[in-house]
Amino acid sequence: MRLVDAHAHVQADRFAGDLSDVLLAAAAAGVERLLVPGWNLASSRGAVALAHAPAPGAPSIDAAVGIHPHEAAGAGPGREEVAELAADPAVVAIGETGLDYDRAFSPREDQLVNLRWHLALGRRTGKPVILHCRSAPGLRDAQDDLVAELRAAGAGDAAWRERLGGAPPAILHSFSGPVDFAEAALELGLAIGFSGLVFRRGEEPSAQVARIVPPDRLLVETDSPYLSPPGAPKRRNEPSWVAVTARWVAAQRDVEPDALGEALVPAYDAAFRTRTGEQWT
Repeated sequence: MRLVDAHAHVQADRFAGDLSDVLLAAAAAGVERLLVPGWNLASSRGAVALAHAPAPGAPSIDAAVGIHPHEAAGAGPGREEVAELAADPAVVAIGETGLDYDRAFSPREDQLVNLRWHLALGRRTGKPVILHCRSAPGLRDAQDDLVAELRAAGAGDAAWRERLGGAPPAILHSFSGPVDFAEAALELGLAIGFSGLVFRRGEEPSAQVARIVPPDRLLVETDSPYLSPPGAPKRRNEPSWVAVTARWVAAQRDVEPDALGEALVPAYDAAFRTRTGEQWT
C-alpha cells in the first residue's frame, strides 16, 4: 500500500538515537512522502535541516515551519526567523499552528494572535498552513473560533486560491471535532488529515468525516511521536504506523487499502505542491 505521513515530528529528541532506522522502516512500510513540521523555532530549524539531508533510502522529506499554540505566549521573538525559514525551498507549508483550548498552555488571545500571524504568512508565501485544533471534551469553541479566523483571513477566496496555485489554503491536522466543523473547513477549501486520534473515545465523528473528504484533499498522518494507533508502542509512535490509520480510513470509505493508497500520494503532492522525485539540496 502506498502511504504518506503528512505530519511527523521526527526531528524530536525521541528519535535522536535511531532516526535513520525509523525512516528506513517507514519506507519499508510503504511511506513515500513525509512532512516534518516545526512546533517552535528550534524544531523548525531541525525540520529544514532534515529535509535538506535525508537518509539514503528514506521517504521523500519535506519541512514545515511554525509555532504551536502551546508556545504562542512566547512566540513573538522567534517569528521573524520562522518567516525567513519559510522562504527555504524545502519548506512546503507553514506550521504547526492553530488553537488549543483544551490544555490551554498559552492564553487564548496569544493563541489567536499567533494563528493570525501564521495565516498571513501562509497567504504571503503561497504555502498552506497546518492547523492544530482542540477544544476541551464536550466543547467546540476552538473549532468555531478557528473557522471564524479562517474566514476573516480570506481563506478560500479567489486571491488566496490563485496564490496557492489551487492547493488548499490550510490542512486540518489530526482532525478532531464535529462533522459540521469539517464541512465548514471543506467549504473553505481545506484538506483534512487523520491520525491515530481517530481511535480514541470521543472522536467518533471522525468516521463520518473520513467519508466526506474529497480524495484530493484527504491525508493520513501519525503526529509522531504522539497519538499511537492500536498496536503501536505507546512510548513512541513512528511513521511506519500510519498504515493502521490508512486502513481505518479505507474501511470508512469502503474502498480497498491499495486504492486509497493510490490517491494518498497525489493528494499529498497537490496539497504541498511537491515535485515528485526531486531531492532538496
